[in-house]
Amino acid sequence: MVEHTDDGRYIVVDGRRWRATDPAIPDERRHELQRVLMAWRRDVRRTKGTEEERRSRDGVQAAKVALGERGTPWWEQSDAERRARWETEVPEPG
Repeated sequence: MVEHTDDGRYIVVDGRRWRATDPAIPDERRHELQRVLMAWRRDVRRTKGTEEERRSRDGVQAAKVALGERGTPWWEQSDAERRARWETEVPEPG
């Protein structure tokens, strides 16, 4: 089980805070975005040290932004902004 801060905005891993996934994302979309994120992370490992690595890292960034883990903090966005963020198409590697 992952430890969250009292306000729910961060998870704590080995004493370090990381921004939590937006809790308002519907489960099905959250699972889809997490699957895409993991695919991009595998692609980063595969492309490490090549010219393709930047594209892979950009894919990770796009997925993390859609999940609310990067970019404007989800707690500072309106409901409409949050929904637009997670509904944005995130490309898959390939």
